Amino acid sequence: MSGHKEPQRTRVAETGHARRWLQIAAVAALAAPAPVLRLLELFGGPHPQLSSQAESALFGLCIFAAAILLVWAAEVAEQLISATLALAVLAIIAVLPEYAVDLYFAWTAPDNPENAQFALANMTGANRLLVGLAWPAIFLLFWLRHRKRSLAVGDQNAVGLIFLGIATLYSFTIPLRQHISLIDSAILISLFVTYLVLSSRSPPREGELFGPPRAIAALPLKLRWGVIIGLFTFAAGTVIAAAEPFAEGLVDSGRSLGIEEFLLVQWVAPLASEAPEFILAAMLALRGRAAAGMTILISSKVNQWTLLVGSLPIAFSISGTSLSPMEIDGRQVAEVFLTAGQSLFAVAILMSLSIDRWEAALIFVLFSAQFVFPSQEVRYGFGITYIVLAFGWLLAERRFVPILFQTARRELTQTSVADPGEPGGT
Repeated sequence: MSGHKEPQRTRVAETGHARRWLQIAAVAALAAPAPVLRLLELFGGPHPQLSSQAESALFGLCIFAAAILLVWAAEVAEQLISATLALAVLAIIAVLPEYAVDLYFAWTAPDNPENAQFALANMTGANRLLVGLAWPAIFLLFWLRHRKRSLAVGDQNAVGLIFLGIATLYSFTIPLRQHISLIDSAILISLFVTYLVLSSRSPPREGELFGPPRAIAALPLKLRWGVIIGLFTFAAGTVIAAAEPFAEGLVDSGRSLGIEEFLLVQWVAPLASEAPEFILAAMLALRGRAAAGMTILISSKVNQWTLLVGSLPIAFSISGTSLSPMEIDGRQVAEVFLTAGQSLFAVAILMSLSIDRWEAALIFVLFSAQFVFPSQEVRYGFGITYIVLAFGWLLAERRFVPILFQTARRELTQTSVADPGEPGGT
């Protein structure tokens, strides 16, 4: 009897894998218009002329499809290499549109000094959106799924939080100096490289795969790696290709509503460029892996606060053929100070490697209130509020400081790790 069941199980498995590969092909087809249309445009081929709204919708759909492919590929990669490194690389790919926008402004700043302020506006807006909107959103999805009051973000994030804390403390020197220089580039990029190297030492993730990732994992090892790298490359290309028209469509829509250009650069463009990582983190949360979603967002915050900020003076110097620092005006001094303050408060909250519902609510309320009181003086007030709250948290939960460092050391030396998804709350 068992002899008859074995071929039947094999046929069922093959049918299941075939269906999953069709899913992968269908999602890839949804993502394909972005690179295809941009290549046609680049080489002067025939391509449709779309309205701003249609471009935003089409390229937004392409970004969403690319995010799905990235999640599937990353879930398999987490079982082959360090789970933390896999999610960190995923975060880098997801944040590529932000790099494209910021580096464009920094590159053109020597000829158009106003763009230096836009580069920092885009960076500070993106960073504050990441913490003030995305972190509470992931907690909300976690709460809707599990009805738990506290989300454990996972021990695997201890290393990232330590590096985020170091980068944040250093970032307070930028408003004092009122410029970003190549010295900042060397320090911040060194921090990022060290973070990435240490992340690679944490172990792969264990756990059963479902859906399309299961079909990929069933391939022979070499072919499996080929598919993973292929999906990462294709999705990254899609994200890069879709970023500009998606962001421009949103900005044009905002401009037609009479919104100030500085605010468009600071909030509307980052909302578009941050969309891939928001979608990735949300998808992981909806799949019951809110802790992995938070890992994506924490890794994104680390690489934006180190590699992205550190890259701006390099682009500025190469374009301007000068070693001079990139100066920032009074408005941007306030924005960087506020962003650093929010970052310090975020690190203080996650020092316990968990976030509860009222902490998530406080992060969101403080972020939202900044839109009601947009003046430069009030920006300093919010920054000081964040710093005071951060020190209050550090004082009240100082017992977690040595635990955080012990957890980071343990994560870097252990040899196996369980699924960083749920359960993770109370």
